[in-house]
Amino acid sequence: MTDRDAPDAGPEVPVLDGVGVPDRWARLWTPHRMAYVTAPDRSAEPSGVDDPADDGLPSCPFCRIPLQDDRSGLIVGRGSLVYAVLNLFPYNPGHLMVVPYRHIADYTELDPAELAEFSDFTRHALEVLRAVSAPHGFNIGINAGQSAGAGIAGHLHQHVVPRWGGDANFMPVIAGTKVLPQLLTDTRDLLAAAW
Repeated sequence: MTDRDAPDAGPEVPVLDGVGVPDRWARLWTPHRMAYVTAPDRSAEPSGVDDPADDGLPSCPFCRIPLQDDRSGLIVGRGSLVYAVLNLFPYNPGHLMVVPYRHIADYTELDPAELAEFSDFTRHALEVLRAVSAPHGFNIGINAGQSAGAGIAGHLHQHVVPRWGGDANFMPVIAGTKVLPQLLTDTRDLLAAAW
């Protein structure tokens, strides 16, 4: 690569003691997040078992969702061992999750039949999302454990997030807001019809 081929490095970054070697990454410093990161262990989260102080239903949201009708639960598709559900707090329209019915925390706990259906549902989710909304790409992943970002670490779930070129805008950065152009129930109806 010649200097002429190198991308513009942007504005010069001042070198400060203790900061490290400058690079081209723009970083947003969020020191307020340290309270969350260093909080006491919250691994004692919903177990999926009935909570006597509750309504007699499982305390885990991923165990409760399949007890609802598909539209109310935002369920896109059901299998015998796993289901696909829209994320209630999506990163993008069509952001769904593949979830085993069985309350397990780790990918390694899937038995062979669950693993096969989990994989098939993920593949099918890609096909459906491509057919319905023609994304340019996907983020697919599992946040395994609370420290890895799992909001509900006690119940395994895999995210499938459709992405489009230029889908990031200033709103998340400036206003801490994500703009979603479609209601969840409308997204669910489109994906469920194609499922």
